[in-house]
Amino acid sequence: MNKQLSQGVVHTVPDDLRKVITTTPQIYTIWEDITPLARNEWICWIQSAKKAETRKHRIDVMVSKMKQGDRRPCCWEGCSHRKKK
Repeated sequence: MNKQLSQGVVHTVPDDLRKVITTTPQIYTIWEDITPLARNEWICWIQSAKKAETRKHRIDVMVSKMKQGDRRPCCWEGCSHRKKK
């Protein structure tokens, strides 16, 4: 089944992250409930990893953090692609 998935403000959900979100019902529900800006920050944080292992780890961390109630990446300055005032 191909679920509709909400995107970020600037970034779209990459395939590896899409698979995790759409196959984990709890994460899918949370993903659809957070703001587009929050989704954007998760996507950007994951995509900013330079190594495949780091990217996989960040996806795992996102799942764990979301299950704990976190709605945004912690201890990260935020998406550099977002306009700053």
